[in-house]
Amino acid sequence: MAKVSINLATGSIQKEDIIVGIDLGTTNSLVAFIDPDKNPRVINDAGKGVLVPSVVHFGPTGDITVGNEAKEFLISDPQNTIFSVKRLLGRSYADVKDYQNFFSYKVIDDDTESLVKIKVGDKFYTPIELSGLILKELKERAEHALKTNVTRAVITVPAYFNDSQRQATRDAGKLAGLDVLRIVNEPTAASLAYGLGLNPEETKTIAVYDLGGGTFDVSILQIQNGIFEVLSTNGDTFLGGDDFDRAIADYWIEKNNIDKTELANNRELTQALRLKAEEAKKALSHQSLFNEKLCEIWCTLDRETFEKLILPKVQQTIASCQNALKDAKLTVADIDEVVMVGGSTRTDLVKKMVSDFFGRDVHNELNPDEVVALGAAVQADVLAGNRSDILLLDVTPLSLGIETMGGLMDTIIPRNSKIPTKAGRQYTTSKDGQVNMKIAVYQGERDLIKENRKLAEFELKGIPAMPAGFPKVDINFILNADGILKIQAIELRSGVKQEVEVKPAYGITDDLVEQMLMDSITNAKDDVSARMLIEAKTEAEQMIYTVERFLEKNGQLLSEQETNDTKQYTETLKAALSSGDKDLIHAKIDELNNLTRPFAERVMDVAIATAMKGKSIEGGTE
Repeated sequence: MAKVSINLATGSIQKEDIIVGIDLGTTNSLVAFIDPDKNPRVINDAGKGVLVPSVVHFGPTGDITVGNEAKEFLISDPQNTIFSVKRLLGRSYADVKDYQNFFSYKVIDDDTESLVKIKVGDKFYTPIELSGLILKELKERAEHALKTNVTRAVITVPAYFNDSQRQATRDAGKLAGLDVLRIVNEPTAASLAYGLGLNPEETKTIAVYDLGGGTFDVSILQIQNGIFEVLSTNGDTFLGGDDFDRAIADYWIEKNNIDKTELANNRELTQALRLKAEEAKKALSHQSLFNEKLCEIWCTLDRETFEKLILPKVQQTIASCQNALKDAKLTVADIDEVVMVGGSTRTDLVKKMVSDFFGRDVHNELNPDEVVALGAAVQADVLAGNRSDILLLDVTPLSLGIETMGGLMDTIIPRNSKIPTKAGRQYTTSKDGQVNMKIAVYQGERDLIKENRKLAEFELKGIPAMPAGFPKVDINFILNADGILKIQAIELRSGVKQEVEVKPAYGITDDLVEQMLMDSITNAKDDVSARMLIEAKTEAEQMIYTVERFLEKNGQLLSEQETNDTKQYTETLKAALSSGDKDLIHAKIDELNNLTRPFAERVMDVAIATAMKGKSIEGGTE
C-alpha cells in the first residue's frame, strides 16, 4: 500500500517533506515556508512570536532551553546563558580573543588556531553544537505549526562569511537533523523576497543595507541570468540598534545627573534603562515625543534629539556604503535597487539618509526582521522544483573534499554548489621535517571518509623540510561546467606544485546519490559526535607532541617541579585519549594548557632576549 502524506496545516497532499527557509541570526532567528497560495510566510508557532531569540540556557539539572524562555536567564544566570553564538561560528581562539569581555560566558582561549570552545559547567560545547540547538528549536516549531516532518532547509549566512563559517553552519544544520540543501547569502535572500532576480532575463545591480541589533553590513550584488554575484561587502560587526539604545540611556543618565559609578553596581537599573531606551526608540518611529518615568528617573526624549544622538552611528553606516561602492568600482548611479534589512532600518533617520545617499526610494515594504527568512523560503521553493519559471543552474550533486587528520572529510565544495565553481583551503604539515603530503579526494556527505567515496589520491612531493605548521599548502578545487574536477596543490613558500584531474560524477547513479544523502541525514547525530571526538583527539595528540618537544628543547629553563607537573598532566591527557569522552579530553587539554602557559611565555621571553644578543637557545651557541 502506498503512503500519502497530507499536510494538516494546508490540507494539501504532500509529495515530499516541505523545505523551509531559515534565517539563523545573531540576535534572533526565524523560519519561513511557502503557503498554498504560493506566498512566503513566516511561522509563528503557538503564539510564541515569529522571532526566536538566538539564546541557549543550560539549567542546573542539565535541562536546556532555547529562545524566549532562555532569554529570561541573560541577567539572572549569565555564565550559563549563551547568546550571539553566530559571532563564534567557524572562528578560532585567536579570532575572538579581543572580544572576550563581550561574552558573559566562558570562551576557552588558548591563543591557538583551533576552533573556539565554550565551557558550561564541566562540559565543552562548540558553536556548531549550540547553533544546532537553535536550529533544532526552529525545526520543532515548524513541525508543530505545519503538522508535518521538516527535514530539509535552506539556511542564510552573511555575505562576508568565509568557507569555514559556512561549513560550520552546514554542520549545525546536520546536527539538528536538517539536510541543508543550500547556504544562501542573506542579501541574496532579501533580494529574492522582493522578487529581484526571479526573472532570468533580469540584469540589475542591488545594494542591500542590513542594520540589525548588533551588526551592520552592506552588500553590493549583481544579478544576471539568475546568478547572484556579491561584488563587495562592508560593515561593522559591532554596530547596530543596541548602540542607539546605549546613546539614549547615556543621554538620560546625563540629564538626570545619575552617578555612573553607582549605576555600574546596579545591574537591574542598568538593564531597565536599556529596555526603556529601546521602548523610546520604537515609539519615536510613529510619535514625536516619548515621556515616561522609571523609578525617580524622567525618561524624556523628542524625535529631533533622538536623531542628533544617533546621527554619528548612522553616518558610520553611510561611510560603509561609500566603501562598498568603491570596492565594487561603482557609483550610486550604477545602483538599480536598494533593499532594507534588519529591525533598526525602521528608524526614520536611517531610511532618509540611505535614500538620500543612493538618490532613490528604498525597498522597505516587507517586515525588515522577516525579509531574509522569506527570501530563504523562496529559494527553498525553487530548489523543490515548484517554480517552472526559473531555470536553476547546474549544481554538483554531492560534496567534494579531502581527508584530514583522524580520517575526517573536510568539505571544499559543498553539494548543490553552482558549477562551474572554484574553492580552496590552506593546510599545513603535522610533523617536523615533513617533505611529502598525501592528498586524498572524497565525495559524499558523511563526516568520516570511510563512509564516503574515494575519487583520487596523489602526493605533493618536495616540500622543503620545515617545522610542523610552517609550510603553507593551498589546495584548490576547480569544477568545470562538465563536472570535471581539477585539483591543484601548491606550497606557497617554495612554489612546489602538483595537479590532478578527476571526474567526480563518474560511476555514481542517481540512486546512489540519493542513498548517500539519506545516509547523511539518518546518521547525522552519530557522524557529528564522531567528528567532534576525532577533532578533540587530534587536538590532544598535537598538544602532547608540542609539549614533549618543548620539554626536550627547553627543559633546562624549567624547575624540577614544573617539569614533573608537565609530565604528569601530559600522562593524564594521554589517559583521557582512550576514554572516548570529548568533554574529558577537552578538560585535560585545558588543564595542561593552563599549567604550561606561564612558563612557556617565560621561555619565549628568554628566547627573545637571547636572540637579541645573537644567540640561539636550542643549540646554546653563538
